[in-house]
Amino acid sequence: MKIKVLSGILIIDILTIFFIPITVFVPSGITHIILGLPFILFFPGYTLAAVLFPKKEELSGIKRIELSLVMSIAIVGLIGFGLNYTAWGIRLQPVLYSISALIIAMSAVALLIRAKPHQQNKLIVEFKLRLPSLEYGFLKPLNIILAVCILCALGVLSYVATTTHLSEKFTEFYILGFDGKAQDYPTEFDLQSGRVTQVNYGGRYNTFGNLGKVSVEVVNHEQRQISYSIKILVDGEQVNINYSRNSISQISQIKLEQGEKWEQEIGFAPQHNGMNQKVEFLLYTEGNSNPEESLSIWINVKEIQ
Repeated sequence: MKIKVLSGILIIDILTIFFIPITVFVPSGITHIILGLPFILFFPGYTLAAVLFPKKEELSGIKRIELSLVMSIAIVGLIGFGLNYTAWGIRLQPVLYSISALIIAMSAVALLIRAKPHQQNKLIVEFKLRLPSLEYGFLKPLNIILAVCILCALGVLSYVATTTHLSEKFTEFYILGFDGKAQDYPTEFDLQSGRVTQVNYGGRYNTFGNLGKVSVEVVNHEQRQISYSIKILVDGEQVNINYSRNSISQISQIKLEQGEKWEQEIGFAPQHNGMNQKVEFLLYTEGNSNPEESLSIWINVKEIQ
């Protein structure tokens, strides 16, 4: 079955655009793997190959696939290498958006090249250099590109493997909703005489009680022991946190070694009724006055008579 370069580009663009919201909003699963592997190992190189070799007769199907795989490995490696020296770092969303932007950009260039009318009378000046010791096509353009891509990929991998200071220092900070999933957060609260009586979790679950509950995860990747603390603000006001059956103003002295994870369920309650109240979960490190990380959800609070 033969697929034209143009139609292949359009399919890749559609899958790339479809993959972005799945990665951001859908919990990890088989869909991430099915779309993620070609997104990393095939799509970037295929679109770049479509720019370098826009005509289908310039490359056979097998050659185009081989070139796409090799170039994708080199491209993704170089993107990761570059992101490591930026403020974003090598994290899911910066990598996702960077690769997606490159795929879309290369696709647009390839489509523009394909849209240009073929010029039969175009003057082409060609220089050929033949070396008697290289008779096996090593200097063909495709083989040169393949060799350069392989060398780039090996160079990046070797540099990352042998350079210790490339280990990025960061902290993972997550909040999970009902049943420990990245969804169904407490979104609606019923107040009666200033006290929460019912909590709705994303329209799917209702619980009776005086707290909205979430699970909080902190993972230390700072390459040393760190002491963390957590505060919660609701509509700009700090509220108490229900933690280990105690109501406290903040959770302090969360000491984690490198690679260690802290995960606990905590509860909070809004102080007044109102729509679109912002709930902020603030993570501090070692007594710093400014939060290291911040996560937020939005809630509606209504007074029940």
